[in-house]
Amino acid sequence: MSRVLFVTPPYKCWGQQMIGNWPPLHLVYLAGAAINAGHEAKIYDAMYKDTSYEEIRHQIETYKPDVVMSIDYLPVTGAISTCTVPAAVEALRVAKQVDPAIHTLIGGPHPTFMYEEMLNEEDNPVDVILRGEMEETLAELLGALADGRALEDVKGIAFVRDGEIVATPQRPHIEDLDTLTPAWDALEWDDYHYNIDPWGRMASILTSRGCMMGCSFCSQRVFWRGEWRARDPYKVVDEIRHLVDEYHVEFITMIDAYPTRDRDRWEKILDLLIEADLGAKLLIETRVEDIIRDEDILHKYADAGIMHIYLGLETSTDELLNSLNKGTTIDMNERAVNILKAHDIMIEASFMIGFPEETWDSIKATAEMAARLNPDIAVFPVLTPMPYTGLWDDVHDRIRVWDYSKYNISTPIIEPYNMSLTDVTIALGRCYMTFYANKMNEILALPEGFKRSYMLSAMKVMMRDYGEQFDFLGIGKEKIGEMPKKMAAAMKRLSGADNREEAAAE
Repeated sequence: MSRVLFVTPPYKCWGQQMIGNWPPLHLVYLAGAAINAGHEAKIYDAMYKDTSYEEIRHQIETYKPDVVMSIDYLPVTGAISTCTVPAAVEALRVAKQVDPAIHTLIGGPHPTFMYEEMLNEEDNPVDVILRGEMEETLAELLGALADGRALEDVKGIAFVRDGEIVATPQRPHIEDLDTLTPAWDALEWDDYHYNIDPWGRMASILTSRGCMMGCSFCSQRVFWRGEWRARDPYKVVDEIRHLVDEYHVEFITMIDAYPTRDRDRWEKILDLLIEADLGAKLLIETRVEDIIRDEDILHKYADAGIMHIYLGLETSTDELLNSLNKGTTIDMNERAVNILKAHDIMIEASFMIGFPEETWDSIKATAEMAARLNPDIAVFPVLTPMPYTGLWDDVHDRIRVWDYSKYNISTPIIEPYNMSLTDVTIALGRCYMTFYANKMNEILALPEGFKRSYMLSAMKVMMRDYGEQFDFLGIGKEKIGEMPKKMAAAMKRLSGADNREEAAAE
């Protein structure tokens, strides 16, 4: 038996970790695989404990693990987690400093494709990289490490042997995802909560894995090799019931890349949730075309507890949508937003900026599109070429930032032909401030109730760290012009609204 410590690094990213603190589900599954294989497992989530590498060192010194594992993880589907790789590697370096005999492991999309680059790094602290789906690989690898068996027989890994990189054959995907057992007991549940009013304990689940869509900026299709596998609807709802009953979870985010692909299966999940009436609020990400497809059953979304839907609308022109291989149109985007509005489901929509052909005028058009469609929440991710996606090859000559820790879709990486990286950062700030300055009046005009309270809370969270984010990017507030004043005015109004509501409650 080995003692395995799973660690998330202390990485922070404005825009990706605001709405809630949800569990590192990928590590929960891996811990379950380790336990089922007869090993002992512990999860230490430095990311949401907001602790340092010194605390990770302390955990390693006191737990005395045989194996320390991290992954390229952000609390999303995994499509943009390259930015956490340097931090995860640093956590493994700390493990080696504590005890060089500790086996250090890492996995996830970035290590899967960039294993040669990682293993060739000077002073590389990683012993083994798990490539692709990790649960079965980890169980077999832990046995080999404990027994001193040859690693060459373990499929789906890469490591260095006698100065040469060894990459073993690819492992087939797990046929039945419901055979996996997440180690929910390994979590410290008080760390996980929704950050938007009405707040509450938060969990994350997967009802499927994979994606067959071809978005050029996303890792999902390439990581899952174009496959899509789904769990049994009954077992999905049983898991939600378990989380509600056993751990008092009130909010659950489905971090599937594409949970709604099979309409019959998806409708079955909705029907079972409605029947179970568990009281949990659900957040999902899905595609525009599925909202249009499901217009006749959108009432079931709301009845099942789905309160918040994220849509990747991405751009303001069909030409740019085509360049990203989105498979959608501006008209489809507008129709999907209007359908969701008719059912009073909270809409979070993304609008990308920072394309190679970007100009001040094109960014203005994107901001105007966001204002016209008017979702409840708008985010403006910066187009970011992950090094294992088609986008990387398409824009390679415009890449100006090579530090992977910056690949967080908030930091400009690509220099447009007609703008500087600084220009893109300033434009990013203006997109946010323009949208939310307009949104402010709309929110304050809402009648008292859930939506007004929710939106006021979301607005505060969106704006809370705005100034610090742009200072971090090297853009002083003076370069954003009038934006900080508008932000301050909005925050003052928010504070006044909160104070009035608190006084009324008292």
